[in-house]
Amino acid sequence: MSPGAVGLVLASCASLQLGGAVATHVFPHAGPWGVTTVRLLVAGLLLALIARPALRAWSRQQWLAVGLFALTLAGMNGFYYAAIALIPLAPAVTIEFIGPLLLAAILSRGAREFLWVGLAAGGLALLGWDSWTGEPLDLWGVTWALVAGVFWMGYILMSRRVGRIVPGQGGLAMAFLIAAAVVAPFGATGVATIVLSPALLGLAVLTAVLASLIPYSFELVALRSLPPAVFGVLLALEPVFAALIGWIVLGQTASVGLLVAVGMVVAASMGTTLTARPAPAEKREETQQSA
Repeated sequence: MSPGAVGLVLASCASLQLGGAVATHVFPHAGPWGVTTVRLLVAGLLLALIARPALRAWSRQQWLAVGLFALTLAGMNGFYYAAIALIPLAPAVTIEFIGPLLLAAILSRGAREFLWVGLAAGGLALLGWDSWTGEPLDLWGVTWALVAGVFWMGYILMSRRVGRIVPGQGGLAMAFLIAAAVVAPFGATGVATIVLSPALLGLAVLTAVLASLIPYSFELVALRSLPPAVFGVLLALEPVFAALIGWIVLGQTASVGLLVAVGMVVAASMGTTLTARPAPAEKREETQQSA
């Protein structure tokens, strides 16, 4: 296992949350959907220039998979930004993590995985209690974070599908561009505001680089030398990075209850990754590779 690859994943987590922090400065002027549209569009254009996908050679099946992938990207990014426009980074990411945790439990159908989900649910309950007794979280912000978590489940499934049937990074590039077109009607006014303001446009482009281009690029390189289990454990640290970036960059304070809730969700994420059993298809691939 390469220490450099570990560093790339940790840098990816930090960059992703830093991009979200930058985006919050644009929300008051262009709204979360306007920022989401520009972020997806810029990331898609930059990645398309790098990947140069052979679009004419794609089959109908490939286009369908990319289209569904784009819908999950649009929902996951749009609703997450709608959430962090109303609630701090740390609780938003913590709530959103329930999506992939629940998906892991459903796919594995093992008792241990549901125990991990139970631990995460306990963390969310603590988060709700902390909000009830302390500074309350905006209900719509919590709702949008939960919706983003649902789209994250779809993103995981569709990213695997696109990764199998579409070569290179062309599928991701086109998914970004299609996703931008999907959310554009909701953020059209915000996009116009961003385009007409050089300062806002610069922040929006910086958001796209920090929250999309750098994380995906770093993770792609890291996955070449990191075992999937280690990669999953490192990604589980995202709520921790969200709390740190929210505190350092945005001045968002974290109560003891919030920190304990974050710790419970992080532990559940790590536990799910470390105890997950490979799916039948993955088992066949491992058997073939060892033969």
